[in-house]
Amino acid sequence: MKSRMAGTLATAARKEAAELPVAPSLGSAGAKEDQKRTARALSIPMERTVDLGGGVGMEFVLIPAGEFDMGSPPSEEDRLEYEGPVHRVMISKSFYVGKYPTTQEQYRVVTGKSPSNFCGGELPVDSVSWDDAMAFCKSLAALLNCNIRLPTEAEWEYACRAGTTTRFGFGDDPSALGEYAWYSANSGSVTHPVGQKRPNGFGLYDMHGNVWEWCLDYYGWYYYAVSPHVDPQGPEVGASRILRGGSWGDAPDGCRSADRGGFWPDCRCFRSGFRVVLLCP
Repeated sequence: MKSRMAGTLATAARKEAAELPVAPSLGSAGAKEDQKRTARALSIPMERTVDLGGGVGMEFVLIPAGEFDMGSPPSEEDRLEYEGPVHRVMISKSFYVGKYPTTQEQYRVVTGKSPSNFCGGELPVDSVSWDDAMAFCKSLAALLNCNIRLPTEAEWEYACRAGTTTRFGFGDDPSALGEYAWYSANSGSVTHPVGQKRPNGFGLYDMHGNVWEWCLDYYGWYYYAVSPHVDPQGPEVGASRILRGGSWGDAPDGCRSADRGGFWPDCRCFRSGFRVVLLCP
């Protein structure tokens, strides 16, 4: 299985080199069309499932290369200073990202550990630090013979927005958040099995709420003012790492597409989990 996947991804990598990123079409319908176009151009599937062993798989969704406006404008309700300035970002390479947050079952199969405060195989893993998430990526990469890592903050927001420029990946109205997210008003103060709410335009679930998701970058309060246009990687140094998406305990303002926070990389919190990116070798 490893050799077949490595061969498929190597072919995709060669085609990726010729790919020219374009701005995604606005809205969920446009995002889906961009996925289809990219999958055809690279001759790769829009979705793929990898075998982790023990009858457990992990599903990935293709995110096409493109450009978007990162951050929130001063006019956005509940906007905080460190969400700006809005700046144009290019994601130069298409990538796969987890269709759902990493589950407790997946985490146990890969690491042999069950650290979560809330217990259930289909629940998102929680109480994991950034260091734990990075160790998971390393173990999964060795298992699959693929390049696995956390998403950068820019990749995460790009995937979350799916061509939208609104407060949430579905629009501006927080009254609709319950259709897409487990958050403070409907969670009952616990996590819930992944994939129970509606997906965003790229077909990703739980991008708002359920658990905060670790990103690769250091957290930088004013980083957006100096962020490069192409594939920003975050500050070179820092004390904390990025968390995105909000959780079961957050109000709508904390689940917005542009909302961002940072925490110490060795800190384990029962609101925090992660999803992973799969890259071509």
